[in-house]
Amino acid sequence: MNAATVDERYNDTVVRQFTLMTVVWGIVGMAVGVLIAAQLYWPALTEGISWLSYGRLRPLHTNAVVFAFGGCALMATSFYVVQRTCHARLFSDRLASFVFWGWQAVILSAAVSLPLGLTQGKEYAELEWPIDILITLVWVAYAVVFFGTLVRRRVKHIYVANWFYASFIVAVALLHVVNNLALPVSWLKSYSVYTGAVDAMAQWWYGHNAVGFFLTAGFLGMMYYFVPKQAGRPVYSYRLSIVHFWALIAIYMWAGPHHLQYTALPDWAQSLGMVFSLILLAPSWGGAINGVMTLSGAWHKLRTDPIIKFLIVSLSFYMIATFEGPMMSIKTVNSLSHYTDWTVGHVHAGALGWVAMISLGAVYAMWPRLLGLQTMHSVKLIDLHFWIHTIGVVFYIASMWIAGVMQGLMWRATNADGTLTYSFVESLAATYPYYLIRFLGGVLVLLGMGVMAWNIWLTWRAAHSTQDMAVLPVVTQH
Repeated sequence: MNAATVDERYNDTVVRQFTLMTVVWGIVGMAVGVLIAAQLYWPALTEGISWLSYGRLRPLHTNAVVFAFGGCALMATSFYVVQRTCHARLFSDRLASFVFWGWQAVILSAAVSLPLGLTQGKEYAELEWPIDILITLVWVAYAVVFFGTLVRRRVKHIYVANWFYASFIVAVALLHVVNNLALPVSWLKSYSVYTGAVDAMAQWWYGHNAVGFFLTAGFLGMMYYFVPKQAGRPVYSYRLSIVHFWALIAIYMWAGPHHLQYTALPDWAQSLGMVFSLILLAPSWGGAINGVMTLSGAWHKLRTDPIIKFLIVSLSFYMIATFEGPMMSIKTVNSLSHYTDWTVGHVHAGALGWVAMISLGAVYAMWPRLLGLQTMHSVKLIDLHFWIHTIGVVFYIASMWIAGVMQGLMWRATNADGTLTYSFVESLAATYPYYLIRFLGGVLVLLGMGVMAWNIWLTWRAAHSTQDMAVLPVVTQH
């Protein structure tokens, strides 16, 4: 079966487009990340070039990896999964195409505006109001295609992965609209309708739930489809998956204030964020254990299938990040960790360990099937990518954990007379070597993406060679 035959039943053209751009934007976003990591070790690297300054490239990096790389992975897999679990073609091919091209327009707009310094200055919500409106239009179209496909399904049951994708789509729409309410003063500038502590509260209600629903719920949908599919086993506990879903979406919305411990936010709101963060540990680990235990009876595949390695190790990082987050929300721990590189390590344990690895595993699982093949061109290259990526992630997060704890301890150290033991510059000098280790970890992760791109290209070429051979006339010898 080739790609053309598959397309007769499902719209896999848009899935292929999003899958390819997942890899492209992954390379771009991680390359920018490596550049800004280099700037922290070599501060004069791009000195004098305003649009290459750290302050402008850092939001470009976060938007590229979250919304370009992560967004394309979510859209690719959600369109892939919803069609196959509903036994129905996407609701509208034209609208699906608009979602793809509209999302690429959003990404390119971000790539131009952020280096130019056009920003709202809000974490994960930097883009100015005209781009926000475009995001809203694309997101509505995305929702119509996804939910329209659910409505026209040919099976009664809605598989649990689709519940997670659906919650991600609805919650992100709500978060985006509410947090980005702004008063435009020109085509390139606007001001938030919120002020002071209310603005901070709205921003971190958005910011943490962007993590909760964009970077968690959607990727859990990915996990609930690709782990059992790749393992050839049913979900360990379908009942637990439903409990996991409802517990997660009921609790996550309330955890945002833990980003604002020891600030002007009312103390009760800070404590509420801490309590809900701690409760969140239960559904997070319950879902992760459900994914890992799906391998029961198929543990041997970890030795032979590198795609399974990507998927299962991603869940290990998910468990690390979802244990670490609630612990860091405890006020006494937060007093040490906040504003340090420990937070950077925590974020990247989730981003590079959980989000990236589950996405890469899903891409490796989908790509050959989207081309009418059984496997990727080279399984060895997948395995090589796995080890390069994993070592890079460990270098990155371990260096930031150590640097962060050290920073927190140095900042709070006092002499007998109450004066600070260390100056800020001394803590910076102590941190400096760890920035080199982080840079090297990032280089490894980027190198792994290059290996993936090469394998993706070889698989595409192999698929087209197979199709060309299939149409060649048979020549007989007399």
